[in-house]
Amino acid sequence: MKNLYGILALSIFVSCTNQVKEKPIEGKVEREQVTVVTKVPGKIARILVEEGDFVHAGDTLAILSIPEVDAKEEQAKGALQSADAQYNMAVKGATKGQLVQLQAKVDGLKEQYEFAKKSIGRLEALLQDSLIPQQKYDETYAKYQGAKNQYLAAQAEMAEARGGARQEQQIMALGQKERALGAMSEVNVAAQEKYVIAPQDMSVETINLKVGELAMAGYPIVNGFLDRSIYFRFTLPENQIGKLQKGAVVTVEIPYRSNEKVSAKIVSVKALNSYANIASAYPDFDPQQAVFELKVVPEDMAGTKDLLTKTLVVLHTN
Repeated sequence: MKNLYGILALSIFVSCTNQVKEKPIEGKVEREQVTVVTKVPGKIARILVEEGDFVHAGDTLAILSIPEVDAKEEQAKGALQSADAQYNMAVKGATKGQLVQLQAKVDGLKEQYEFAKKSIGRLEALLQDSLIPQQKYDETYAKYQGAKNQYLAAQAEMAEARGGARQEQQIMALGQKERALGAMSEVNVAAQEKYVIAPQDMSVETINLKVGELAMAGYPIVNGFLDRSIYFRFTLPENQIGKLQKGAVVTVEIPYRSNEKVSAKIVSVKALNSYANIASAYPDFDPQQAVFELKVVPEDMAGTKDLLTKTLVVLHTN
């Protein structure tokens, strides 16, 4: 009887052992994600898309209200107008009315200079004939020199007015103008940030804010999946990775679509960091083994574009 029980137990053990099958290689459907943020804080004024929409690169996803930018724009415009006027004044020099006044001043001093020059000529002849004292001549000569110097100074003032301000003043005015232009450009860039733009063709996954809520700088406003970026992700221990090499063509089974099979290609094999390679409390492999991630891309992107993200897939080697 004991022998009979032993034979039955052995038969059951052998039967169970024969029924053990190799566990299939399971993975997930994944897509490349993109996050759209703003660089300037503002309130959500309008949201132009809904979750699930497909948008193209350059489409407007949302519009922000940024009152501070409008105020800074007015300030920058005023500063630019002032700097531009200062630069033009430095380059052009005096106004037309100022030039007329300076020309009249030069003409008047020229008449005084020529009169003093004629007077000194007459007094020289009288002095030689001893008809006037030396002191009288010296006084007239001093007036002649004064008239001459005033005339020369007026001519120099006129030349400077026509030629504009000094070179240093022009450079300084130009620097102020360029600084104002830079401030204006900065405001224009900030003003563009009120429009939240799609960076690439993508499907909208989640919209994280509602109208009226504040979007801080760097806060993710919209998350989405890039178009034609679907791939299958599998993780395998090192004792199973040897038969799967980069570039190999494999078959991926999709259980939720009635076990539909698609042809795919392994595009990358990389080791996972040790702190992130165990996804289960009871892993079915030696924890001392390295774990690798396989990225498998379907060969027919158009036929797999509608697959649901995070759904289960099974890998079969050809």
